[in-house]
Amino acid sequence: MKKIAFVFHSPPHATSKGREGLDAVLAASAYSDDLAVFFVGEGVLQLVTGQDPSVILSRDYISAFKLLDLYDVEQRYICEQSLAEWGLTDEPLIIDALPIAPQTIGVMWQSFDHIVTF
Repeated sequence: MKKIAFVFHSPPHATSKGREGLDAVLAASAYSDDLAVFFVGEGVLQLVTGQDPSVILSRDYISAFKLLDLYDVEQRYICEQSLAEWGLTDEPLIIDALPIAPQTIGVMWQSFDHIVTF
């Protein structure tokens, strides 16, 4: 079976990339057990709690990231450097994700057959 990495690097609500990426991860989980999700750069903002997208007339999909547990997507990683850059190192996130160094992320990506970015 192919190993697939899903990389979230876009901020939430500015485009539909985050919502579409989450839908893709959940759909792929029905066909593969070897999935990983990475949050890098502005993508770490996808996991910030307490967002109110209704202010900008956007749909709230952020809480749906909790479905990753239900769909058994257990490989979840977040760039620790991105967390620090956004001042989120001590902030609670919507899901649990393992903080890892950018260099480690690069090494991990080499083991995947496909990398899909959002």
